[in-house]
Amino acid sequence: MGGELDPAQQDWFEHYKKQANIPKFDEMLANADSEPDLGEGFETLFNGNDLKGWTPRGGTCQFEVVDGKIVGTVVKGSSSTYLSTDREDYADFVFTCEMKWAVDSNTGIMFRAQRKPGAKGETVFGPQAEMEAEGLNRGWSGGIYGQSVGGWLYPLWLKSHAEARKAQKKGEWNRITIEAKGKVVKTWINGVPAAHWVTDEYPKGFFSLQIHSGKEGEVHFRDIRVKELK
Repeated sequence: MGGELDPAQQDWFEHYKKQANIPKFDEMLANADSEPDLGEGFETLFNGNDLKGWTPRGGTCQFEVVDGKIVGTVVKGSSSTYLSTDREDYADFVFTCEMKWAVDSNTGIMFRAQRKPGAKGETVFGPQAEMEAEGLNRGWSGGIYGQSVGGWLYPLWLKSHAEARKAQKKGEWNRITIEAKGKVVKTWINGVPAAHWVTDEYPKGFFSLQIHSGKEGEVHFRDIRVKELK
């Protein structure tokens, strides 16, 4: 078990403690595993030239290919937008990509994501590996947020998360790795263990690169790969 709130995170606990589905400390599991081998067996999800195989959903924030990278840009007035794989049945896998902030903003990687129509347009929902705005200084990159399903599913506020909260590197490329095997999901931020979350609610779905709603923001993505697990 992970188990014990870090006193330095007390203010964030107070902020989120009334969330209906916030996890209990003593029920949170710690990720003590090494990051999976990111060498052989991976499929590249981005060809470096265009957005073939991807579709933006949920908003009008912009995505384009620049110098072999996907660049996502906030459009003021748009809702959060998710550049999503056209394939929607990824189940067990290791996913990895690198991200860099050109203009600070919130972002993340949706996985096993779902979508549904709504009165204001399509809604993307499900679990997201959070990659926080650099200026927030909270240290929850690699935590798991429930996008449009109730909020934080696995916040990084335990004592056992101390190293993960320091893992994001400002002004540099940062690697997020997600491993999903059946009910168990684990994450790593720059190779440092972060989340260990267990659920049976999201057995399969698609990946999305999120550009969050806001006044400004620009995030670059590269080396987007997945290895499916049999």
